[in-house]
Amino acid sequence: MDRYSKVINKNLREIALLKALPCIWGKCAFCDYIDDNDDNIAEINKLNKEVLNNITGEFGVLEVINSGSCFEIPRESLEYIKKIVVEKKIKKLFLESHWCYKNRLQEMRDFFGIEIIFKIGVETFDNSFRNLVLNKNANFKTVDEVKESFQSVCLLVGIKGQTKEMIKRDINLVLENFKYATINVFINNTTDVKRDEELVQWFTDNFKYLEDYQYIEVLYNNTDFGVGD
Repeated sequence: MDRYSKVINKNLREIALLKALPCIWGKCAFCDYIDDNDDNIAEINKLNKEVLNNITGEFGVLEVINSGSCFEIPRESLEYIKKIVVEKKIKKLFLESHWCYKNRLQEMRDFFGIEIIFKIGVETFDNSFRNLVLNKNANFKTVDEVKESFQSVCLLVGIKGQTKEMIKRDINLVLENFKYATINVFINNTTDVKRDEELVQWFTDNFKYLEDYQYIEVLYNNTDFGVGD
């Protein structure tokens, strides 16, 4: 599995895919990324240090992702990230967090002492689909609630049961409220959630203009950032 890459087409940054402890929720209907999680802290830290040693600081921006939330990265690995941030003069850090950690985000800001862009996988702003179908356990009602804590959102499109109207609304809400966003086109995996090919084609045909947004990224494959498998 590739765990280090550089994103050079837009929003320039280095990206590291680390291992972490099990996701605090771990029950999203569409997600099998959690298979990368582990409970062997020594092995997690060993691998993470190897990955982080690739960081050069070329862009002054680093994104750290794991199959869950940054709060599940072991402390020793967090300390090593901080060491790299200082040594490589990283000025901006992208981290991911589940909604349930929203009241702890300042802890990470205090720990690293640099600008942090927190990403959240809202998947959709349709509350029923997000929680009853995708089982996301992110119980916000409005986009303003998300904006209070997070600067970047991840959407999921192309799932059976989604509608064109739902996707249009999600995209509009993102463009009106967030500078940063990642839109993931769903790829079939080991879960029971299935890709809607017709909906994916419609999205591809109608949202090409998103390529013009410097900080809005559309991933048609899970590995488009150069990490994962």
